Amino acid sequence: MILFIAITQLNCKQKEVADNQNSSVEVVTPTDFKEKSKDQLIIDIRTPQEFRQGYIEGAVNINYFDRDFLEKISQYDKSKPVFVYCRSGNRTSSASRKIAALGFEKVYDLQGGILNWMRNNNQIVKK
Repeated sequence: MILFIAITQLNCKQKEVADNQNSSVEVVTPTDFKEKSKDQLIIDIRTPQEFRQGYIEGAVNINYFDRDFLEKISQYDKSKPVFVYCRSGNRTSSASRKIAALGFEKVYDLQGGILNWMRNNNQIVKK
């Protein structure tokens, strides 16, 4: 009986490790974000009003507060990296974990959000 419990626990631990290896979230500096995100999916999770004030070139706006946020995100290819940012990094922390939980293999979280992006003299697109 003890052997059965030990084997079951070992199998559960191995599954947790495998699950964690399949998807990960990495917080990156604006410089790394800029370099790694070329020709990749960039998601601005701010509200449409915030997005209109300026966004990172190539970004799509999917409002974190929308009821169908995760449904919209899940339509993208989970095997490709996704780059996520908000205003200051607070929303992105939570959103990135949720996106990874959907099965996305690699999620990059912009450290400090678009405010930090601009502080580092990176350009934004204004509508």
